[in-house]
Amino acid sequence: MALKLRSRIARKKKTDSLKNNSCSIKIFSMKNKKRVVITGVGVVASNGMGKDEFWRNLEDGIPGIKKVSLFDTSDLKTHTAGEIENFDAAKYLGEKGLRLLDRTTRIVNVSAKFALDDANLKVDESNTDRTGVVLGTTLGSVYSISEFDKIALREGPRAVNPALFPNTVINSPASQISIRFKIKGFNTTIATGFTASLDALRYAYDFIQFNRADAVVVGGVEELCIQIYLGFYKLKFLAGSKGLDSDLELSCPFDKRRNGIVLGEGAAMVVIEPLEKALERGAKIYAEILSFGYCFDPFRINKYNRLGPGIRTAMRSALKNAELEPLDIDYICANANSTKEADLIEVEAIKDVFAEEAKKVPVSSIKSMVGESFSACGALSLAASVGALENEFIPPTINYSEADEECDLDFVPNEARKRQLKKVLINTFGPSGTNTCAIIGKFNDN
Repeated sequence: MALKLRSRIARKKKTDSLKNNSCSIKIFSMKNKKRVVITGVGVVASNGMGKDEFWRNLEDGIPGIKKVSLFDTSDLKTHTAGEIENFDAAKYLGEKGLRLLDRTTRIVNVSAKFALDDANLKVDESNTDRTGVVLGTTLGSVYSISEFDKIALREGPRAVNPALFPNTVINSPASQISIRFKIKGFNTTIATGFTASLDALRYAYDFIQFNRADAVVVGGVEELCIQIYLGFYKLKFLAGSKGLDSDLELSCPFDKRRNGIVLGEGAAMVVIEPLEKALERGAKIYAEILSFGYCFDPFRINKYNRLGPGIRTAMRSALKNAELEPLDIDYICANANSTKEADLIEVEAIKDVFAEEAKKVPVSSIKSMVGESFSACGALSLAASVGALENEFIPPTINYSEADEECDLDFVPNEARKRQLKKVLINTFGPSGTNTCAIIGKFNDN
């Protein structure tokens, strides 16, 4: 009897704690809102250059994770990452203006060009003031800052090339997009970590709603460099970095063997427009942005709130803001990055929010193929989800071989699934309290 009573008290404490730590659900009426659509997609990823190659390799389960070649990892326990191999920006942008740009800026400019070309959006004096750029990136200037300071410290301030200083500023990549493509509207950088790309998308969406823009080039980017790699390594976030008892270096979301992230790099940019503008210029419409949900759940720096109130609230908000029920979602593009805690938090949150529908909706993580790309992960997931709607497939969670009894949803293991999709939920969240979700849908003209 006493044991049963203690059990009931423990369950009540957990429930009360979850309620006390949860964010309030933000509900925004979709009535009288402009319909906003995606008309161009540009991807530079470790497993594909351009949207078509990226989508094809996701469907085929082809990863971009490989041995790092950009820097020496011989003194470390880990040696792999989602690296964009043999990247040559000049092939797509020409030589002019590239000499002083860092890797982050080159990657995102190629991605932006792909998106603008795909949207067939010509920016000129007639529309430049009504076109904007929003970029999600948090670590994009780390390498440039480090190299700039290294020269200054070793050789003195006079030895530093002042032309390289702009690369050290966090808004430089976004600014360079505007400079290269002559975009004179607003230009914004969002640096919220793991959720930065979807936060950038929400920011761009709001600008269109406020009638401050007719088109926005929006997405995210992060590069792979020794400084960022060592940062995650020293924090023991990387798979294989914790010691001999946990030496598997593999991105295997939801799998029982998971023990940390495999770092990745890349960029994905999309062009978004009000529906009437897209129809007016005869643009191809890939998808419609239906809603967002978000919650900042302050807990501890670099620590997940084990109860996961933030991601639960963000998912519920996204559903309510789109006026949808859980059964309306055909696929969840998961945040899952192969860490023990985060993957389990997401599974439990999906079970809570989706209830009896939880085991019916397919859930998969493209990070099994491209790694954890931090601020770019939401943009890559967005691009993947657009491809899933367009080409009617669900990307697999590869490297899945050992089931975790606590993670028991449909993870689309190892092989893609052909399916017509109408609505996709995209999840992003991080260990320091940020949680952002988006729902996109297949466009219909009703």
